[in-house]
Amino acid sequence: MAPAAGSADRPEIIYGLHAVKEALRAGRPFIRLQVVSLHGQFQELVRLARIRHIPVHVEPRAALDRLALGGRHQGVVACTAARTYAEPEEILAVARSRREPAFIVVLDGVQDPQNFGAILRSAEAAGVHGVVIPDRRAVGLTGTVEKASAGAVEHIKVAQTTNINRLLGAFKEAGLWVYGLDPSGERLYTAPDYRGPVALVVGGEGIGVRKSVLERCDERVRIPMSGRINSLNASAAATLVCFEVVRQRRAAPPQAGPSVP
Repeated sequence: MAPAAGSADRPEIIYGLHAVKEALRAGRPFIRLQVVSLHGQFQELVRLARIRHIPVHVEPRAALDRLALGGRHQGVVACTAARTYAEPEEILAVARSRREPAFIVVLDGVQDPQNFGAILRSAEAAGVHGVVIPDRRAVGLTGTVEKASAGAVEHIKVAQTTNINRLLGAFKEAGLWVYGLDPSGERLYTAPDYRGPVALVVGGEGIGVRKSVLERCDERVRIPMSGRINSLNASAAATLVCFEVVRQRRAAPPQAGPSVP
């Protein structure tokens, strides 16, 4: 069981060497840092915490096991202020500030925290401006997700939406071309020109992108399969397409077309 995300009146628990280190580096508000030792691989974490005057406590591993609810904490657990989600408009603002065509990933019902964390890690590495998730029937920003992202969650905006279909309509009005990942897609994922503003919709485990959401996409793209397994998991599929966008944008300047609003 993963520790729940924080709320306005409840702090959040994060754990794992990379996740905690990136949270410290990003300036996230900490309440305390708990480690099994002040030495070895924990020295850098302790140094960063003391620079920021964050209380550091040495605790037995069993105590950290309880705090992380059995998660693989690697000997470090932090209690932080609750994380807040961004608004979708803030993601568009990131693209404007970088003077880049918008590049947004929309997740339709990803429920596995390891998948979500891996998607965040790949998205941040690919320069995605932000990720949007539903506010229901999907995993949120839990400690397990943060650890699986290797701290990438500290460097990419994550927004929630109450209605993915309405959100995609707003993105299209803003000039983004919306692609849905679908095993029955019309074209291979390498075929479209991704140099303009784009949103990529990735479905959850099992059912993929829902039919109603696919109908809101401008185009459906597929990943070719040559083996007996007919699909990749959500994180592998998202990574492939994200880095195809990177490849195209590095190979040639963005195409003329709708600018980021």
